[in-house]
Amino acid sequence: MMTNELDKRYEVRSVSRAVEILECLAQRDGRTVTEISREVGGSKSATFSTLQTLEMHGFVASQGEGASRRYRLGLALARLGENAMAQVSLRNLARPVLDDLTAETGMSSRVAVPENGFAVIVGRVDAPSAVRFDLHMGHREAPHCTGLGKALLAELPEAESARIIEQYGLPARTTHTITDPAALVADLTEIRRRGYSVDDEEDAEGVFCVGSAVRDHRGEVAGAISVTGLKLDLPVWRIHQIGDTVRAHAARLTALYSGR
Repeated sequence: MMTNELDKRYEVRSVSRAVEILECLAQRDGRTVTEISREVGGSKSATFSTLQTLEMHGFVASQGEGASRRYRLGLALARLGENAMAQVSLRNLARPVLDDLTAETGMSSRVAVPENGFAVIVGRVDAPSAVRFDLHMGHREAPHCTGLGKALLAELPEAESARIIEQYGLPARTTHTITDPAALVADLTEIRRRGYSVDDEEDAEGVFCVGSAVRDHRGEVAGAISVTGLKLDLPVWRIHQIGDTVRAHAARLTALYSGR
């Protein structure tokens, strides 16, 4: 069992034993007291007492009676796990990823979370250049015409993305904005296929953005990251090369955030 490098003087052996039992059950459920005590060491009576205490608090559940009684993990652990995941800040985990993304592309990078169909910016790293895209924390990116917005929209179930499109419409921000629902659906399909979105001057003239979704431990979309730059004479192949880079960094952040 891996443990944190902490001062062993403060270890409470009974607590460590309880953790070892939980890890034993995590490997395979439906074990008896005899099997558990053999796995973690110690007497059956001490193992039984620990199991009873854990079951009292919902961390272990059991079925059967006597020597044939079998134990499994309890649902209280699921509740704690959900709370632990909620307390991990995507913004904090994203910072080193954004630092590397900006360093690699030379472009400003951002991370956003979904809120009522929009992408809300919660973190950013500006490129060390004269051009700055002044989007403050909490800025909401439209779902249909921005790199972050489309990256999130593409990963929603079709019924949910259709609801958002119907609710907010497809207002034109520039002459390049996709305003036809069928064309947007086709674009979302392509985003899912390649793993990143492209805002090709759809939100602001002369500006492009590439985004990719980030997932949580359930495989559900938790947010997205993106880079933004000036379109100028940038060739299409370079935009898609940047897309591959953004997708790779989104996968890295997904691994950090999901614990995989």
